[in-house]
Amino acid sequence: MVRIVLLLAVALLAPSPSTAAPKAELWARWLAHDPASTLAVDHGAWDRFLQIYLVESADKVNRVAYGRVGAEDKQALADYIAGLAAVPVGRLNRHSQLAFWINLYNALTIKLILDHYPVKSIQDIDISPGLFSDGPWGRKLIEVEGVAVSLDDIEHRILRPIWNDPRLHYVLNCASIGCPQLQRTAFTPNNADTLMEEAARQYVNHPRGVAVLYDRVVLSSIYKWYATDFGGDDAILGHLKRYAEPLLRAKLDDVRGIAHDLYAWIYDWTLNDAR
Repeated sequence: MVRIVLLLAVALLAPSPSTAAPKAELWARWLAHDPASTLAVDHGAWDRFLQIYLVESADKVNRVAYGRVGAEDKQALADYIAGLAAVPVGRLNRHSQLAFWINLYNALTIKLILDHYPVKSIQDIDISPGLFSDGPWGRKLIEVEGVAVSLDDIEHRILRPIWNDPRLHYVLNCASIGCPQLQRTAFTPNNADTLMEEAARQYVNHPRGVAVLYDRVVLSSIYKWYATDFGGDDAILGHLKRYAEPLLRAKLDDVRGIAHDLYAWIYDWTLNDAR
């Protein structure tokens, strides 16, 4: 209990996140796919990077050893991303496309941090267009099939509206302590569903995702920003119970609802740095 209280206190003292997230608005250009396609995308370089530099800390948060990434591996990551840019995404089947976009999002995020390291938070990388924009998410970072895309495009205009799966929020990593885990394995058509299920269980059962103190449930702000993706307030508790381990499930059974006040939501934008 002491550990949970301390973690929540740290999160509550962290920089305040935005109160809203972009809506899921379909970019129809990316609907093209080939259900019969056997075209494969090699994610081996990303998998190797994760195996070397992703570290599970004592607090059960996967962190990245940004400071240890040498020039050769930075180049290997850049080459991997450039290789993804050359993939004819419209000729992939839906399973391959899902793995493609998740890996591209996460790899681009890590590259962003490495390009600006050292940095305390991804929010400090203010390269998005617009006078009042914050962070890097709106910046066009890569061309796929000759079309410039940003992290916001990948998440809110491609993945969310096409797949309509709330588990996506557990596998897109924003390089922050408060974010769900960056998985240790690259996504593939064969492992994506398994990894999404595991990522959901990891986050729901960690106090930065869900905690119950007495009769109050304290949730990650992800569940506020993307409430509609989880089915709305009435469905969120049911979603959490689906992934909760027995002790947490028992506590959630005693929670009547979600309180929408300042102390109901937590998020820590501190960089997930394994120093």
